Amino acid sequence: MEQTTMSNAMEMQNTDYCDNYGCRTFSGDVMLRYLQPEIYESLLETMEKAKPLNPAIANNVAHAMMEWAIDQGCTHYTHWFQPLTGATAEKHDAFLEPTDKGAIAEFKGDHLIQGEPDASSFPNGGIRDTWEARGYTAWDATSPAFIMPNEDGGTLCIPTAFVSWNGEALDKKTPLLRSIDVVNQHAMRLLNVFGMGKEVSRVITTLGLEQEYFLVDESFVANRDDLLLCGRTLLGTTPPKGHQLDDHYFGKIPERVLAFMDDAEQQLYELGIPVKTRHNEVAPGQYEIAPSYENANVASDHQMLLMEVLKSTAKEHGFRCLLHEKPFAGVNGSGKHNNWSVATDTGKNLLSPGKEPQNNMQFLTFLCAVIRAVDLHPELLRASVASAANDHRLGANEAPPAIISIFLGEMLSDVLDQIESEVSRDARAGGTLDLGAQTMPKVDRDSGDRNRTSPFAFTGNKFEFRAVGSTSTIAWPNTVLNTIIAESFDYLATRLEATLAGSTSEEQIETAARSLLREVLKKHRRVVFDGDNYTEEWHKESAARGLPNLKTTADALPAITSQKALDLFSHYNVLSNRELSARGEVLTEQYATVVTIEARTLIMMLSTQVLPAGLRYQGELADIVTSSRANSVDCNRSSARLGDVARLSEALQASINELHNCIDADHENSIGHANFVRDKLIPAMDSARIVSDQLEELVPSDTWPLPTYTEMLFIR
Repeated sequence: MEQTTMSNAMEMQNTDYCDNYGCRTFSGDVMLRYLQPEIYESLLETMEKAKPLNPAIANNVAHAMMEWAIDQGCTHYTHWFQPLTGATAEKHDAFLEPTDKGAIAEFKGDHLIQGEPDASSFPNGGIRDTWEARGYTAWDATSPAFIMPNEDGGTLCIPTAFVSWNGEALDKKTPLLRSIDVVNQHAMRLLNVFGMGKEVSRVITTLGLEQEYFLVDESFVANRDDLLLCGRTLLGTTPPKGHQLDDHYFGKIPERVLAFMDDAEQQLYELGIPVKTRHNEVAPGQYEIAPSYENANVASDHQMLLMEVLKSTAKEHGFRCLLHEKPFAGVNGSGKHNNWSVATDTGKNLLSPGKEPQNNMQFLTFLCAVIRAVDLHPELLRASVASAANDHRLGANEAPPAIISIFLGEMLSDVLDQIESEVSRDARAGGTLDLGAQTMPKVDRDSGDRNRTSPFAFTGNKFEFRAVGSTSTIAWPNTVLNTIIAESFDYLATRLEATLAGSTSEEQIETAARSLLREVLKKHRRVVFDGDNYTEEWHKESAARGLPNLKTTADALPAITSQKALDLFSHYNVLSNRELSARGEVLTEQYATVVTIEARTLIMMLSTQVLPAGLRYQGELADIVTSSRANSVDCNRSSARLGDVARLSEALQASINELHNCIDADHENSIGHANFVRDKLIPAMDSARIVSDQLEELVPSDTWPLPTYTEMLFIR
């Protein structure tokens, strides 16, 4: 009887678990309930097939959205957009409209399609002056509206683009949507070459994102200004145990953490975000969550929501969710692995090798287009993930180095060898693994291994861009990725179209494609590397191959405003020269500003917490030494310790003075400021930290004013 009851309870729980999926989004069954069939079909054409929005349905859709939102307890709506801050933005408007007879609830089509938030105070990189305040939001019907609940009900959130009065993109969504269109345009040309154009009406980019994060008890964060203001620790000596034993990785999830995960996942399901995987990550206190694949635009919106839900839910469970790329020095950092592919609207993954990849010319053409794109534009890819935070992470602990290269694995590398050498043989197969125990099943083995040190790795039917930082809005790196790959699609399609001149002969198509791919590989295969990207040998070899190594954000960001980049983005109408230059300016300013805020926070912590603790302990030691000597007690070691503490306290005061000098320095422009931050301010911060961390190892724990790494990483 008990077993039956438990089974029934689990069945009811699973039913709710599935039935609630997407209940807070205006899509699927929700739209069917609130929209007339013909309106529903018209909107679905835009959402799923990227057909132009029919303005005639706007009033009907707006009224249906309002009815649904009010039924869910909402009183306000907002155009939800992604300005160049890297966060989301919203301005709430009430459904309530006063009338002569009282008030009514009203939401019209023109309010749905267009909004007008103030554009003056968002980063714009010189596109707008402060007095030029007008900006517009425009409804993105391809990404479902959703409800964010609050204590009094909720808010209807409408995903939108954000542009200036001149129509220039002030956000991250607009160029992403443009880049998706460009990929579709030129991928379709390639499909037409291979005879698939009649079967397919659109090519989409797909994304699956792996989000890493740390959880720290809220009580510790409240006592650390660096975590409160900067999202990472600026001070802290390495704990005796980090992740040396790898015992946290994939280990049992602590009960309190599991409760948080269950709560967060339920909210994400209700928002229609298909989270699939959760587990302990490498570092103590570090975890990962990953959704299933979605189209790139929706995946980008969902990533912003996912981060928001993680942070808000963590607080409800007494945690602080740290999304920073490197909140703790000396242990694993956090990334956002960007699994990218291209697929048709009929469901065919164009990066799937098939059973005979050596004969799958369509797949090989798309693959070689990616190789060519990455080799031609490694600086842009590096710049797309550049930030002050990501600089701390790249290059160790499963984060790739700043040298952009591609990992393909044994099977595909062998196939490319065949193309270049014009020698044909069967592709290498993975086979099966016999585990040696009679009761164990044979395990299917993939045709190639994975490479955790590669920044851009092929993983079976997609590319994993591992260099994306954990705080990053994925819209920008994917805009860059889409644009450079669309250019290669364009190049290959143009060459093949000219060679074939309309011929549909399979033999001629294969001959033309093999010849072109051979040429592409000879020019661009230098970017392919299947070894350990951490080794010094690879760093030397990559330099010999001519691959750039842009180690810092200040090194990388100039690529965004290079003439090469300006020409590329303007040619494909993804970003005008002004729009792209503005992004370079914004990112450069943000880099310098973020580090300066960290430096000011560091000065405050050193001056008001660390140095007083050191001086206090120095005074205690001085009293002990004086008293011991007065009583003829041997105190040589205490005296030596006193000398060490005094020396470090003096060095700390000198470091504080140096930081003040760096912050007060003048700079001609944002590029000069960024270079100064890289060359002077960051080294000064590093030097001050070394002194502080040495002092932490001497000062008694009951005197040390800050929660320690051991406490923050291991207390759950």
